[in-house]
Amino acid sequence: MTTFKLVISDPKSGIAKQIEISGANAEKLIGKKIGDQIPVKELGLDLKALFGKDFPEDVKMEIRGGTDKDGFPMRPDIHGPRRVRILLSKGPGFRPKEKGERRKKTVRGNTISPEIVQVNVKLVY
Repeated sequence: MTTFKLVISDPKSGIAKQIEISGANAEKLIGKKIGDQIPVKELGLDLKALFGKDFPEDVKMEIRGGTDKDGFPMRPDIHGPRRVRILLSKGPGFRPKEKGERRKKTVRGNTISPEIVQVNVKLVY
């Protein structure tokens, strides 16, 4: 049985809430990629209870990233659920200490798999 920590951000209010989903709702996320949109109704979440305000009926969640069980971040430019070691100069998973620095870092692909622990999403409405 798969379990995910789901970090839901509301860009209009700037509030983020973290919940845990498991079972059939978590299985619906497997195979989705960064940038995919999922209707909130499909996961059966009550946003009014989480954020304390009403949302439109057609509100969706857009996957923005996440981390795997060992803390490696997901990158949108690496395809598939694999973990790779690549040369980075900017972007998720790398903070250069000096200008022009490049370094090899381990990152996770853009597809959600059972090895992913945390999924970051933003509300689109």
